[in-house]
Amino acid sequence: MLLKSSSGQIRVSTGTAAVLGLQKTKLNTEPTTAYLMTYFSGKCSANCAFCPQAQLSRSNIALLSRVSWPSFPEEAVLAGLNSSFRAKKIKRVCIQALNYPTFFIDLQKITQSIKDNCSIPVSVSCQPKSKQEIEYLKKCGVDILSIAVDAATEELFEKIKGKERGPEYSWKKMFSRLKEAVDVFGDGNVVTHLIVGLGESERDAVEMIQSCRDMGVLPALFAFTPIIGTTLEKKLPPKLEGYRRIQLARYLIVKSNLKAEDFRFNVKGEITSFGLLTKPLEKIIETGNPFRTSGCPDCNRPYYNEKPSGPIYNYPYNITKEEIEKIKKQL
Repeated sequence: MLLKSSSGQIRVSTGTAAVLGLQKTKLNTEPTTAYLMTYFSGKCSANCAFCPQAQLSRSNIALLSRVSWPSFPEEAVLAGLNSSFRAKKIKRVCIQALNYPTFFIDLQKITQSIKDNCSIPVSVSCQPKSKQEIEYLKKCGVDILSIAVDAATEELFEKIKGKERGPEYSWKKMFSRLKEAVDVFGDGNVVTHLIVGLGESERDAVEMIQSCRDMGVLPALFAFTPIIGTTLEKKLPPKLEGYRRIQLARYLIVKSNLKAEDFRFNVKGEITSFGLLTKPLEKIIETGNPFRTSGCPDCNRPYYNEKPSGPIYNYPYNITKEEIEKIKKQL
């Protein structure tokens, strides 16, 4: 049964639209997750300094990060999702939601329509207002919930999306929601986003990653991407060398059960030791896995933070031997 949202439209990332057969677009790498977003004709009520959808942003409203999200009728999106899932082109759907008065109603209806018509796993990325909303998402069939903190420290959070940006978000409430989400969804089924390059040190990022894992939250890494029209449009992306070290640290904490206390840092907060002997560390690096897109299962998020021509921050495909050799030099 199709439960239409208030607009009857769903926004779809350009790459997803191509895979679902909604538009013709040449893709360097196809997404393995279908990225959807609730439709709203206005801007988000939040005012995050990096986001083109922010309340005071002058950016193209079609953008989220550097990706365009055209809208399509819900029936067409659901039909494309069904056929792409059956053809094993798409393995998961991730629904994003801006903050606006009816976002949760729209999110419920879209999620329920997908689950009523398809057995595809569903992730949702939003900012629930209560534990009751979190429980309702679980009841609707969502298996992974993402609540984006984005900043590695409270000080940065307040500058980028907290007190200095408006009343929408609170550092304390953000972590309360994450804890409530873990209570409902379970350890490892709650994700948060960490944007690297907002002004944090590598130590800050590693400590944030450790804090998330201690809570049962999976941290997904994003590289800061300057977008014209946002408050941070003139800020540079992070240096690739530092990003690679944070990627490797995240992998070791999440996959190899190392702790932040195992790492060593210099006076600038840069990682100087990963707490592993050389050979075991090299073996992990050789797989390329630490440097691939992180997040929900089957999320590859192609070129969300970079152009296909590079430099590539999060690899959306199996990394070649030549690329691994480049990564070793970057580390």
